[in-house]
Amino acid sequence: MASDRTAGSAKQILIIGGGYVGMYTALRLQKKLRGELRRGEVAVTVIDPQSYMTYQPFLPEAAAGNLEPRHVVAPLRKVLKRCRVVNGYVTRIDHAAKRVRLRPAGTKTAGVPERDVDYDMLVVALGSISRTLPIPGLAECGIGFKTVEEAIFLRNHVLHQLDIAASNAGDEEIRKRALTFVFVGAGFAGVEAMAELEDMSRDACKWYPTIDPGEMRWVMVEATDRILPEVGPEMGQRSAEALRRRGIEVKMETLLKSAEKRHIVLSDGDEFDAGTLVWTAGVKPHPVLGDSDLPLDDKGRLKATAELTVEGLEHVYSAGDNAAVPDLTDTGDFTAPNAQHAVRQARRLGDNIVADLHGKPRKQYVHAYVGSVASLGLHKGVANVYGIKLRGFPAWFMHRTYHLSRMPTVNRKFRITMDWTLASFFRREIVSLGELESPRFEFELAAGRREDV
Repeated sequence: MASDRTAGSAKQILIIGGGYVGMYTALRLQKKLRGELRRGEVAVTVIDPQSYMTYQPFLPEAAAGNLEPRHVVAPLRKVLKRCRVVNGYVTRIDHAAKRVRLRPAGTKTAGVPERDVDYDMLVVALGSISRTLPIPGLAECGIGFKTVEEAIFLRNHVLHQLDIAASNAGDEEIRKRALTFVFVGAGFAGVEAMAELEDMSRDACKWYPTIDPGEMRWVMVEATDRILPEVGPEMGQRSAEALRRRGIEVKMETLLKSAEKRHIVLSDGDEFDAGTLVWTAGVKPHPVLGDSDLPLDDKGRLKATAELTVEGLEHVYSAGDNAAVPDLTDTGDFTAPNAQHAVRQARRLGDNIVADLHGKPRKQYVHAYVGSVASLGLHKGVANVYGIKLRGFPAWFMHRTYHLSRMPTVNRKFRITMDWTLASFFRREIVSLGELESPRFEFELAAGRREDV
């Protein structure tokens, strides 16, 4: 098996994952090690299947058409100019040998050889993946909401459901199913995605004269007794009330039991057909961690120290969703798996790597959680920041302002601001591009390879 290592005696820093932690750690190293990188004393490599970092808090707005999808991602090669970016999948971590096994992107075909990548210092920033359950029908018809691809797909899918309903005015069964939308999981992703898409669909009905907004059924299913736990019980309750006033059904302490053939069965006894099922019920650490010799806790996360190193190992670092980082502010056992902590942890992690390289002491990560903001659609939101609770337009404005400030690069900040500015003067584009899922359909039809029209 081939081994991949940059030539020369440079100290190899390998970062697995190009998300919040991976990209911001690399950015920090670029800044702090500019001279070493230029002289070839240190080399930083980032491995990720994608060539971009997705700013997930803006996915609901991208799905609703408020933002151009390309503007909610940061191109890694453009941002990390002094780093080496490798697109591929890490399939195994072998720290005893100080190497990882890499399957290059675009090589799903059997027989394509994997290769080993050696390192001197390792940053594990794989993040998390959606946590699903063995619910009948979920794998066949469920849609996730963690990537920009899923956001684009969901937007096209929802608008296509309106097209189906409008084209079947005489068939109430088809219309009812097409106009029923179910979201499972009432954290940030689920609530914000549903609120933005419901807002978009209600607005879209102006262009569908045969569809009354009241015909649409939006159902939020949550297993616990409250939604948006990050903003606190009071604001979570107010958020639920605000959604219900818009006609959205918020079912708490309810489970999805089955979704076979798009027939939804809930634990409260409710049964109905739904054209759309979105699953945002939690995440779990990346499964590659299980195929490694790194120490894991009972939840499959890396056992991390407050200095963002991996317990008991030298020159291995981690932060973000895939790490159990001690919370030194006494607000919990571990820091919450959110973007606010991930970005700040990445900076401290980068500084600690520099400290190790220069023989200086590392510092612990200490950061109190300042609060949360959530959008509930255009001009609507909730916020709980430093104990100050806001609703409506002020909370929505705070949500946009805060996340705009966190978006990397001036280029992306400017483009997002322009998207919002144009949206204030023009209506959202209401068009389904579902054909993007099958871009070769027309060509195959023309070539005589398809007969289904």
